[in-house]
Amino acid sequence: MSLGAAFNHKIQNSFALILAFWTLTFITSTGVQADELLEVDQAFELQTPTVNNGQIKIHWKIAEDYKLYKDKMSVSATNTDLGDLQYSASKTVDDPLFGKTEIFAKSATITVPYTGTATQSEITVKYQGCATLIGVCYPPQERKFMVNLPAVSNSQAETNNSGVLGSLKSLNNFLADSSGQPELLKADDAFKFNGVQNGNKIDLEWQIAEDYHLYRDKIKVKITQGDVQVAELQLPQATEIDDPLFGKTNVYHGLLQASLPINSATQNSTVEIEYQGCSAASGVCYPPTRKSVTIDPAMTTQGSAIPQLATATVASDKASQDLSETDLIADTLKNSSVWIVILTFFVFGLLLSLTPCIFPMIPILSSIIVGQGDQLTTRRAFIMSLVYVLAMSITYTVAGVLAGVFGENLQAAFQNPWIIGSFSAVFLLLALSMFGFYELQLPSSLQSKLTNLSNKQQGGTLTGVAIMGFLSALIVGPCVAPPLAGALIYIGQTGDALLGGIALFAMSIGMGMPLLLLGTSAGKLLPRAGAWMDAVKAVFGVMLIGVAIWMAGRILPAEVTMFAWALLLIISAVYLGAFNSTVDKSGWFKLYKGMGLVMFIYGAILLIGMLGGSKDTLQPLKVFQGGGSNISAQTSDKLPFQVIKSAEDLDKVLAQGKPVMLDFYADWCVSCKEMEQFTFSDSNVKQALSGVILLKADVTANDDIDKALMKRFGIIGPPAILFFENAQEKKAQRVVGFKNAEDFTATINKAFGK
Repeated sequence: MSLGAAFNHKIQNSFALILAFWTLTFITSTGVQADELLEVDQAFELQTPTVNNGQIKIHWKIAEDYKLYKDKMSVSATNTDLGDLQYSASKTVDDPLFGKTEIFAKSATITVPYTGTATQSEITVKYQGCATLIGVCYPPQERKFMVNLPAVSNSQAETNNSGVLGSLKSLNNFLADSSGQPELLKADDAFKFNGVQNGNKIDLEWQIAEDYHLYRDKIKVKITQGDVQVAELQLPQATEIDDPLFGKTNVYHGLLQASLPINSATQNSTVEIEYQGCSAASGVCYPPTRKSVTIDPAMTTQGSAIPQLATATVASDKASQDLSETDLIADTLKNSSVWIVILTFFVFGLLLSLTPCIFPMIPILSSIIVGQGDQLTTRRAFIMSLVYVLAMSITYTVAGVLAGVFGENLQAAFQNPWIIGSFSAVFLLLALSMFGFYELQLPSSLQSKLTNLSNKQQGGTLTGVAIMGFLSALIVGPCVAPPLAGALIYIGQTGDALLGGIALFAMSIGMGMPLLLLGTSAGKLLPRAGAWMDAVKAVFGVMLIGVAIWMAGRILPAEVTMFAWALLLIISAVYLGAFNSTVDKSGWFKLYKGMGLVMFIYGAILLIGMLGGSKDTLQPLKVFQGGGSNISAQTSDKLPFQVIKSAEDLDKVLAQGKPVMLDFYADWCVSCKEMEQFTFSDSNVKQALSGVILLKADVTANDDIDKALMKRFGIIGPPAILFFENAQEKKAQRVVGFKNAEDFTATINKAFGK
């Protein structure tokens, strides 16, 4: 298919979609059934043309609540020349599809003079109409009639027509009207653009063709090259219309002139002007168009007063300020090449690999590799690590694409107590096998059947590694970070699951790169067999128990989690010989004993803090500060959030018109707990939030009410923090993922103008 054919096909599809939109909207609101539509010849009853006094008369009877479009009517004939079409009275209406247009209701008549000596002619009549109530338009119609033509005298011909001039007009009318649909102009013809520097400003001009319009909010300015500062684009007042695509919006018609003040320019620079418009007649919108204007600093008038609407800013910076972090990432996907997207998201993945969400995957993969024992080689370690990372990446990508397309977070669905509890139990069993309490093996009957296959291709082992990578992506690492949210916004807005999926896969590979390096290096660094290998297995067994406790902490009370950590540290200290004598022992043993003593002391501190009412594993003794008022002091340390459940709860608070901060939280969200512990507890954050209503939407259950509230704001999962003022969200300041106290304080001040 050629580019032109593809574009025409897209135009036809767009036109059909618009018709369908209006049809469904009206049928839904009025309850009118589509099967009540009349047949086209019943709705527009076209009479056989009659000929009288050198004129051909064409008449329609139009059914009640139906209409014919005047500009869709045309008449052509063979063997004779037709003059100008003469119409019966029409009326102008504001049509929801074609804008201001002339229509006929109840009846329509066309009278057209003809000249020539032919006694017969084939008359072709074209027309199109719609059902007014239902909003359904019929396809363009064409009817042909063979009519007898009485001879026309020269005087009568001169009266009825203007000779050759009339024939040319008839041909022009035929060419203009016979297409059935208005012919689309090229974008540069529909919106003729001219931009030129004029001293300390850029004069911009658009010549907008008739029946076309430009959208005011689609006109944007961006600095693409050089060092220049510009003020806000100065646009004239626009006309508000009820657009079938964008609803109530402001547009420009005819001649549009605008001005872009230049505040300073130190070198030759380039300003990009982006705009978008539509054909009002066909309802087809053009893709955004971008034009560049060059700025010469020598042409600017130094020291002259430059009009400014506000503080001068670089336009690109201002555009960035109007977008949240996630929207900026989504914009990167829209406006960058595929390779830049891949590289950018790969770097995002490397940065995310340093977050707590990825750390638990290190002991998971390492324990799988260590569990191979004396069969471990560097090549085998690399293959197993690669399979784990690829399974994790593919799962992460597919889950992300599904979330972007359907708005359902698959990872959140796996964060329920039964799944998390089962997965924690699996890790605990794997850990105990590392200590040598038992060996995890398949039943002997099944094991014998798989022996040959396993010996040939190690299929069973790699399949198990892939399954663990799959589960790790869904259960272990459900954190929502800005790059993930940005990719999902892009997929949701554009439907481009391919590019969004490529970005997510690149990010997943970046996240898995440290895992791949660590897993491969295990084949070189770990001992092959003997007592050393047993000690290494025990270390990873402890790490696996730590992962089990970390995961179970999402569903267990904080006191139980602290007690489990304390037991793990104390028992591990005993295994390290914390209470054994160092007489006649090696230096390595003394090192292990020192580590064991530290672990024992910290485990004991956790127990003491837990018994004193602490819930903080990092600062377990903080509860004892302040004497008898410790519990109340610890309580006052937290922000006074008001928990809400539904969108109705939120709307009640927003109706007050006060500043509001809404925090989306879940018990299984690691970053949410980081925000609580390190950010919300900061004194500067508390001061910045003074006078702000604090709301918390607890979406731990991830039920239909939670999903509806998140879907309202396009949120795929926690953590996400939204700011509202006068019931309107300050979307540019939306926070997704963890943010430290200093940056979060700055975000609050921007959101509420402090």
